[in-house]
Amino acid sequence: MELAVVTGANSGIGEQIATGLARHGTSVALVARNRERLEAARRRIAAAAPGSDLQVEPVDLAELDEVRALAARLAGQDPSIVVSNAAVIAPLDDRTPAGLHRSLATNHLAPYLLLRTLAEQPSARSRRFVVVGGSPSGLRRVPVDLDDLNAETGRGLAWPPSFRPFAAYGRTKNMNAMFVYGLARRLRGTGSTVNGAHPGIIRGGRLNRHDRGALRLFGSVLGRFAARTETGADTPLWLATAPELDGVSGRFYVKRRAVETAEHTTDPDRVERLWRESARLVGLPD
Repeated sequence: MELAVVTGANSGIGEQIATGLARHGTSVALVARNRERLEAARRRIAAAAPGSDLQVEPVDLAELDEVRALAARLAGQDPSIVVSNAAVIAPLDDRTPAGLHRSLATNHLAPYLLLRTLAEQPSARSRRFVVVGGSPSGLRRVPVDLDDLNAETGRGLAWPPSFRPFAAYGRTKNMNAMFVYGLARRLRGTGSTVNGAHPGIIRGGRLNRHDRGALRLFGSVLGRFAARTETGADTPLWLATAPELDGVSGRFYVKRRAVETAEHTTDPDRVERLWRESARLVGLPD
């Protein structure tokens, strides 16, 4: 049985993607930080997809040593589908022991390290990598500051102060798109593919659990109009399983339609610089 990996699988969109993959007949490795939440999600998925083969991988994706260990464990199982879904909006002063902003580590460096490591493992099968990103239209206004990936200066982030974590999060979502394009170039000719997707504004997850002040109010207003998690999971799940997408790579999708992302995410020099800087931060050759 083929194995799929889903990060952020203990709730929200990630749980729905994992449920869809289990119903598709795929074994699923559920990745998230909290073991109790993961076990609860595993029980819900097992009830929704009777007979499914599920494993839990409690990993804090902000801790890169844990991500390396996860990649090593999964490499031996040769997963055919990997969906990077986990994300967080963290306060700017929320730093990992390695000094990394938690949003940068969780949202970008963890998928860079995990997906790149698995993509570089020899495999006899074609693999699909799916990266859940953000709104291409909304993110045009927050280009990645390649001189300040770790949000140490706060340069160019939003006002009022309570919105600054959201702007930093937006930059990491643009990094997701840039990573898709960088990895797609490296996968060319291998049979494996990588694509990105925006799930839409969704209620029911834990992305906004650190919101404060005006940002919390903004999030509560948006939540009234947000779609359900099943809607958000649709495009990533389709990218992971649809036969018509065999060989399709390096694209970004909204509601199953390929869309253009901002020029600052597609510029080849910027994409390659982000690749090199990310490699340096996670300790891989560029």
